[in-house]
Amino acid sequence: MIRYHLEPSDVSAIRFGISPLSELGLGLRAFRAPDRYPLQQPWLDRIAAVRPLLDDEVLLGLVDERRWVADFVNPRPASPLTLFDEELRALGRLPRARIVADLERVHGTVPPVFTGRHEAVVERLQQALATAWELCFAPHWARMRAVLQADISHRARTAAHAGIGTVLGGLSESVRYDGTDLDVQLTSPVARDRPIGGEGLTLVPSMFVVRASVPIDDDLPPTVMYPARGQGAMWSTSGHPDAGSVRDLLGATRAALLEALGEPASSTDLALRFGVSTSAVNQHLRVMERGGLLNRSRYGRAVLYYRSTVGDALTRS
Repeated sequence: MIRYHLEPSDVSAIRFGISPLSELGLGLRAFRAPDRYPLQQPWLDRIAAVRPLLDDEVLLGLVDERRWVADFVNPRPASPLTLFDEELRALGRLPRARIVADLERVHGTVPPVFTGRHEAVVERLQQALATAWELCFAPHWARMRAVLQADISHRARTAAHAGIGTVLGGLSESVRYDGTDLDVQLTSPVARDRPIGGEGLTLVPSMFVVRASVPIDDDLPPTVMYPARGQGAMWSTSGHPDAGSVRDLLGATRAALLEALGEPASSTDLALRFGVSTSAVNQHLRVMERGGLLNRSRYGRAVLYYRSTVGDALTRS
């Protein structure tokens, strides 16, 4: 358990924030233990095709079997909604001592993938996170962010009508607030006391927190990451059209391409598979991407296309 002690001035300074990098970092828990996140199984299903393109040695090296995640990929958001690229650049400026210390708190040692020349380690780390963001999070971020923002709006209304104490006590069943102390029950048996001391308390909703989480390092700014409301409806759809309707809507060629792009592929791959010219395939792919049916990502020298959430909804029956 950790106990955050709040003075009256600390209570008035409580704020909410959303961190894309932190959401990615917490999302690595679902990579490590997918059965613990049943509400996110539809997301895991959607990204299964691109998972082989990720640098799992780096990504899974950031989280252990307890689902503890290195603090440097769970930054406290500096504003209500920070940008992933800005957070990634800030991570790149962290000194070696900070990265080593955070990894040792998680693993007890530094995984081999993070040993070696600091600049090379950070470059690979940034690339691994950037690829994971582009392939697994960016295509779905608008939907995720909408859920997170809706949670914050709900709690802001609650604070206005019932007070911030009601908000704090309602973050999770593992969080208790008695008017002075905010107690967060954690898996660690070690009891910790942490005065806020004017540093401010930031509340961060997440899709990948089951109960509540805080930074492992008590010297970091006080932050509580808690489960966002409304996750169960995030991936719901109103139904799926049949294959014939999709062909009527898109035409036979585009419908076939959409069906084939459940796994990432380049226009060259698709041209060979369907026996048509690469230029013709590219024309179809660009139209479908503009229509929101496909995502694309550069992987080495190739540009890979794969179905978006909307494209998935059209092809699943």
